This record gives sequence, structure tokens and C-alpha cells, in this order.
Amino acid sequence: MKGYAAADIARLSGAIMEGDGARAGMVQHLLTDSRKLSFPSTTLFFAIKTKQGDGHQYIAELYKQGVRHFVVSDTKLPQDCPDAIWYRTDNVIACLQRLAAAHRQKFCIPVLGITGSNGKTIVKEWLNALLQDEVNIVRSPRSFNSQLGVPLSVWAMQDEHELGIFEAGISRKGEMQLLEKIIRPTIGLITNLGAAHSEGFDGDADKLTEKLLLFQSVAVLVYCKDHRLVDEALQRSREAFPNRALLSWGKSPEADIRLLNVKVENNTSVLEVVSSGRFFTFSIPYVDAAALENAMHCFTAAVALGYPDQAALRMKQLPPLSMRLEMKEGRQGCTLINDSYNADLSGIFTALDFLGLQDPTRRRTVVLSDVSGLSDQDENAYDRLVDYLVSKQVHRVFGAGQQISAQAQRFASQLEAHFFSDTQSLLQHLAHVPFKDEVILIKGARDFHFEAISTLLESKMHQTRLEVNLPCIAHNLQEYRKLLPPDTRLMVMVKAFSYGAGSIEVARLLQFHHADYIAVAYVDEGVELRKAGIRLPIMVMNTEPQAFALLVENDLEPELYSLDIIRRFHDFLRTEGIAFYPVHIKLDTGMHRLGLDHSDIIQFNKEFGLSPRLRVKSVFTHLVASEDAGEDAFTARQLVNFEAGCALLQQQLGYVFWRHAANTAAISRHPQAAYEMVRLGIGLYGVDAGKSGLFLQEAISLKTTIAQIRDVAAGESVGYGRKALLHRQTRVATIRVGYADGFPRSLGNGRGSVLIQGQHYPTLGNVCMDMTMIDITGSEDIGLEDEVLVFGPGHSINQMARAAETIPYEIMTGIAQRVPRIYFSE
Repeated sequence: MKGYAAADIARLSGAIMEGDGARAGMVQHLLTDSRKLSFPSTTLFFAIKTKQGDGHQYIAELYKQGVRHFVVSDTKLPQDCPDAIWYRTDNVIACLQRLAAAHRQKFCIPVLGITGSNGKTIVKEWLNALLQDEVNIVRSPRSFNSQLGVPLSVWAMQDEHELGIFEAGISRKGEMQLLEKIIRPTIGLITNLGAAHSEGFDGDADKLTEKLLLFQSVAVLVYCKDHRLVDEALQRSREAFPNRALLSWGKSPEADIRLLNVKVENNTSVLEVVSSGRFFTFSIPYVDAAALENAMHCFTAAVALGYPDQAALRMKQLPPLSMRLEMKEGRQGCTLINDSYNADLSGIFTALDFLGLQDPTRRRTVVLSDVSGLSDQDENAYDRLVDYLVSKQVHRVFGAGQQISAQAQRFASQLEAHFFSDTQSLLQHLAHVPFKDEVILIKGARDFHFEAISTLLESKMHQTRLEVNLPCIAHNLQEYRKLLPPDTRLMVMVKAFSYGAGSIEVARLLQFHHADYIAVAYVDEGVELRKAGIRLPIMVMNTEPQAFALLVENDLEPELYSLDIIRRFHDFLRTEGIAFYPVHIKLDTGMHRLGLDHSDIIQFNKEFGLSPRLRVKSVFTHLVASEDAGEDAFTARQLVNFEAGCALLQQQLGYVFWRHAANTAAISRHPQAAYEMVRLGIGLYGVDAGKSGLFLQEAISLKTTIAQIRDVAAGESVGYGRKALLHRQTRVATIRVGYADGFPRSLGNGRGSVLIQGQHYPTLGNVCMDMTMIDITGSEDIGLEDEVLVFGPGHSINQMARAAETIPYEIMTGIAQRVPRIYFSE
């Protein structure tokens, strides 16, 4: 994109410009989320205020990173931004929409606009799969169909595109007119009319009228004639829109494209269709009614666009889209079915169908929120829901929300029913319910945050616990910051469950203390952080092709360490129509585990140096022995190799990226390796591999309790294998920790010890899976349930690691997930 000058931005958006626009660079990229910054010098940031936050608070930090263009509504702005360009307005979102609408007017290509209650994203993605080999398509990323998502999607239109596909979603009156001005579709498609987002309308007819506003200027409108309400409304509108052709499909003889027959064979549907006198037979790899409807929408749209044969040929390859429903292990032998994405009536019925497939001998419980699209007056709908619950042999229901609570008696007439006004009240009740060996379906609208219920029912009770002192972690973070140059960024490693400490809680602390980046090992770790509300940029160190979709969906940034993985990710981005995705390139400078070598860098430059798909956010390497003074010469050679590799990449890419090489030990021992960013790992928890001299505080303690105490006579043995033969009468305490919890088996037979009441006591016999015996002879004041410190302040993890002949990393990451994490704060 050539970009827009500051004066053009002001004129097109309707904002009042302040600053020397003539000296400012061109605007090419729009930003509404400060975490997603990639091109600072050419980015225009929209400081949007929402219930979740105020974009104005990120202006100062974005300015430091190189952003100079800001659309603002506040009168008070940071004072230390001398060359910033301010675009002042009363409505930041309206400015964004006007600018995107002006950008759209530059293009004369066909644009397909999609709306409806369900299926918009699936139809868009399937159409792309069917037509991407025929035409260069620009489309909405994922489900970018809102007042913010649509303008950001349309802004991606470029000269090389030949077809645009954009979806539009609304939840109240007045929204679709705004989206229509931005999308300006030439072809329209309405998927269906269901219960979703009905709250903002007076009824189905009112909602349909609003949705059809998207198609005021289209030449062709695709729809299903079997949807009676939609068909009648469009037939009435013919006189008002004489230039708009209607292209319908359906089983009705009056449909333009008629679905003659559907045969189901081996999880495949074979469709027989006639269009303009031509017969088509094609198969789709799905058998459900929703997939059939979506496939027919796609075929009809392909007819409107002139590609019926190509679409029919590729129908059998329609890709599956990720399911949101998950099954998890719950406490006390329960199985959880977590489907907390939405709670409209059709979605509930679908989830109940899945529940009905489970073991019929197990008790079935359903947890529901208010039903989207229904009011407490929709008695017939609630009767249908109760009947469906009974038909699926549901034993009891828990509900949250005022609307569903008003129907409590209706549920209670046939089921065991418990209703509460909100999620918090329901949570408090569920904490005392004795769930055991049952299947629990959790189905709630997003606003009810039912993920907290899933977390509660997954929890496990265990007296052994890992205590995490959050103030100590914050203290250690500041200690390392003291060693960094002012402009050096800080990436903190929270991989492997934050070295066992618990990723979500540690990430929240890091976010509060303004860490610049966090890093995880795998995509699923990053997904959990996003679900927990972590907004920081997240680098994923072990990128796997099968997780690319999840990675992009959750705004995670991959480490790319080989030409193979780079090619695969690049192909994925091209298939998805995604440009300028932030990535991190790893160089191999001597560790020889992962990373590009010199020849790989040259090949990378040839293949990807000018690619619009990748935006190299950082380049980094791993120092092999930064903590070892005896290997400082090798570390120095690594840094020389790293700088050479970075220079080679810089020469081809032509833009600035961040460099990082320093790990925890190198932060203190090799200050010359700070570059633009460093990576802090185990030092965050007070474990100092580099002997930095910093005043660090151990933040992690593993504690347990005593299960039994007994006196065992001389000549007896203790534990498996009779490894402990007693030469005297011995007082034996059995503590509730074993190798399944992360207490190494190698610490048995006196090689390890624990701390009780400030005194050290050695292990006795082999460490068991769930228990360990210790010798407490001579300590008569020790009793049952007394606290035992396995490691922590006063009994350092370093000491334990030396005894086990390993490193603290292995001890910390080896603490089992079944051990609950308890967090302490000031």
C-alpha cells in the first residue's frame, strides 16, 4: 500500500489535525489494539474507549515505540510527544469507519457482503477455500464482523485483489447502515434468521429489516427461498430495488437453484442440484443440516460469481472449522463438556445432542445461563427446552441469570433444578455440591464467564501444595530491571506452566508490572493465557503446524526456527489471506538445537525477504553457557555470529527488528548482550544461575503435611524394596508427597531432607509415588498434620537440586499439575 498522507487522513476521517503533517510519514496500517503493533512509523492508532479500557493510556508507550499518528478524543494528552500528529474527534470509532469507507471507494472489484444470524464465518471461509485458486481474495480475518472488525477488514484491500468477501454482524438498530457504507457490497448473501442477537430488536421482522440494509446497492442477492420470512421480505422489496436481482436456492420448485436430493453415505452428503437447466452432483464431508445449508449458500454464491463448476469440484474438500466444544476430566471421576461460547436455543440443543451420546449409565447434569434471544415471556421455547433436557435423560439443572431463573418452576416440574441470579452466586453454591462420576455440560453465553465454573469443577483437592509469593516475583523482576539499559525491553519466560509456578497468575503479575513480552513453549499455553485475559504480546517457542489456526486466532507470535517451519507457516498465512503477521526468527550460533545457520539465512532472504506475509518482529539466539566464566570466550563468539546473522537479515528485510540473546544469567554477566530485548527466566523466581549479586528472594515453596507417625522397631525395614533396614528403634513420619508430585525418587534413603519446625529431617527408604517416609527420631513434639517444607526459603531449591544431582529448572518444572498452586499477595 502506498499509504495516506496526514492531511488526507484528517480530510477522509473528518478529524481535526494538530501537528506538522507535512513532516510526518505516510499512514499504511490501522491499529486499535496496542499489543498488535508491527509497523510503528506507518501506523495510525485509534485511542478507543470501551468498558474494558481506554486506548489513550497506551499512547505514551506507543510513541516510545515509534508511532506518530494518533486519533484521540481526550483533551489531555501526553506532553512529551513533540512530533506526534493528533487527529482530534468526538467519536474515534466513527473516524475509523469513515477512513475505511473512503479506502473502499478506491476499488472497483466485486465485493460479497455476508450477514445473517449464523454461519457467516463458515460461509466466508468455505467460499475462500472453493475459489482461492481462481481469484485473488481479500476477506475478513476470522470473525471480524463488528463495528471495529469490518473497517479493519476492508482496510486490507489492495490493488492486487480481485474479490472481496466481508461479513457483517449486528446486535442493535442503526449498526448495519454504518457497515454498509464501509463494505459497499456488489453481491449480497444472507445466511439465515435465527435467535442470535435478538435482544436489540422488536422481533424477527424488525431484525431482518435491519440486516437487509446491507444490500441496498447490490446487483445480486443470494438467499435460501425455503426461509419463508426472508423470501417474503425480499419479494416485497422488488419494486423498491428494481436493479437488484434475487438468486435463491432451496427445495422449493420456485427456487432459482433447486436442491433435488440429498443422500448420506459414510459421513458424507451427496447433493443433487439443478441450476439454469444444468445438473450438478457434488459431495460434502458433513451430514448435519447446518453444514448442508452453508454448503448450498457457498455454491449459490459461486454461481453468482461465475464459478459453479470450480465450486462443485472442490465441495468434497471443504475444510473443517475448529469446534468450540471441549471435553475435560473433572473432579471425582466426572467428565466436563465445556461449551461456553454462546447459549442460543439451537446451540443448546446441539450441545444436548452431544451430551446424549455419552454413557447413559452416568448421571447427567447441565449448567445453563440465560438463553440468548429469549425473554422470560417465551414460555413455549422454555417448554421445548425442558422437554429436550428430559429426552436426553438429564437429572438436574443449575442455572444463572434473571431470565432463566424466572422459569425455575417450569424446570422444577420435571427436573431437579437450582437457579441463581448471577454466575458468582452459582459458583458459591457449586463449590459445595458433591459431584461424583457424572457428565456435566456447561453451556453459557460469553457474558456469564462460565469458564470459572469449568475451572472450579476441574479442581483437585491435595494437601501438598506449591506456594507462590507474588510480591517476591515482583521484587525479583525489578532487581533485574536495574541491570538493563533504559531502552532495553524485557521478555519473561512463562513456558512450562511458568516453571511450575502457574502461567496465568504470573502472567497477570507481569502484565501489571508492564513486562514487554512473555514467552510460552506451546500454543495451548498461549491460548490459556488469552482466555484468562492476558493482553501482552506472547511468543510461542515450539510452533507446530497443526496449531497454526489456534495461534493466529489468539494473536500469538511464533518462533520460527527452520526453513521448513517457515515455509509451512508462510503457506498457511497465504491460504488464510493474512499479511504482515509478526514472527520471531531463531538463529543457531553454537547450541545446535534449533535455529537458522548462515546458509539458511541466505535462503530465507531469497524466499521470504520481500514477502508481505511475514513481519519479523525479532531475531534471537540462545547462549549455551552464559552462566559459566570458563566459557566466556565461546559466549563472545556466539554474539559475534549472532550480530553477523542479524546484519545479513537486516540487509534484505530493510526494516528494523529487535535482537535478543541474553537469558537470566547473561543479563548480569554479559551486559553487552542486552541489545533491544532480554529474556528473563528462572531468575524471576529467585533462582540465580549467574550469581549476579542481586538481592533476590525465593518465591516458590513446596509444602505438604504429615499423614502418619509410628515407632518402628530395630531390625525392621521401611519402604519398597526394604532399602531402609533399621539399626535402632526409629520414629517414622509419612508425608504426603512423592515422585508423582515432583519429589525426585533419587532423594530417597537419606540423600534428601525436608524441614519441619525449622529442623532438617532425612528421607527414609525409597520415595514412593504419593508418599515419602522421613526419620524424625528424637522429635516428640512433631505431630500429625504438621507442615513440612520440601523446598523454599530456609531450605533452598538449589540445595535440593544438588542433592538430586540435577538443576533447579528440572525440580520446578517437575512439580505435578495435581499439586494445587496457592498464591500470596500483599
